Amino acid sequence: MNCLVLGGAGFIGSHIVDALLEQEHKVRIYDRPRIDTGNLAESMAHIEYVSGDFTKASDITTILEGIDTVVHLVSTTIPASSNDVPVYDVETNIAGTVRLLELAKDAGVKKIVFASSGGTVYGEPLHIPIPETHPNNPICSYGITKLAIEKYLHLFHHLYGLDYSILRIANPYGERQNPSGGLGAITVFLWKVLHGEPITIWGNGEVARDYFHISDLVRAFVRVIEDATPSRIYNIGSGRAYSLNEILAVIQAVTGKVPIVNYTPARKLDVPVNYLDITRANAELSWTPTITLEQGVAKVWSWLQGLPRT
Repeated sequence: MNCLVLGGAGFIGSHIVDALLEQEHKVRIYDRPRIDTGNLAESMAHIEYVSGDFTKASDITTILEGIDTVVHLVSTTIPASSNDVPVYDVETNIAGTVRLLELAKDAGVKKIVFASSGGTVYGEPLHIPIPETHPNNPICSYGITKLAIEKYLHLFHHLYGLDYSILRIANPYGERQNPSGGLGAITVFLWKVLHGEPITIWGNGEVARDYFHISDLVRAFVRVIEDATPSRIYNIGSGRAYSLNEILAVIQAVTGKVPIVNYTPARKLDVPVNYLDITRANAELSWTPTITLEQGVAKVWSWLQGLPRT
């Protein structure tokens, strides 16, 4: 199969690329100019790498030639900042994706696999765990954008028969995640512990989220890339919630180091508990997470110790 991975040089994308190569698929990557390609160090000799602007039709037209399946991981915003300039979110993500779908249809692409958000498309949960049938009431532009793209995927399937699968992803963590970035509590916490830096937590540490290791996420992607699926949308997560205090306890047990923690006043935007119901993925994809929190933390801890401090 000829696969195009949009955003293939990033944390999630690079792991998907490795898995596709292991399955002997042909892989083309499209990512931003001047982005660090270090995540692809072991794959560069086996892939076609193209850089360009996701919002330019001419760039997208070229990279779609000969492609069977597109894995769409591109997002120009993050949840925390997406409300600052919503029009940018719409112009780059929604308009850019609709343009991609138009060009993919014309190029004969067979399937789009889209990385949506299990943490934002549902909004404040009415009940937990959150199933795919839960109402969609996003309260940030990032979630609205993801949901709009989901609807356009359905529209293009209805109008033109373009196949698609959507993974609503919880909070993946793992090797290659930027430890200095604003996303990924587990990786960021481990990096700070490694260097003896304090960890800041909003509230009392009992806010709980759905964390799972990158390798489990990649298995779900490969499954929907390679096979037809009964449903279009799947929640992908751990199937349970871990509080920040639980994570800190596991980090201490794995590393043997006591985290330095500063607790600050809680934020109104933080929902107390949020995790996904993964029953559908278990039943229809024969997928379930296999890496325990302790195992995943140990993997990331080992990887971080080999990184230079920036």
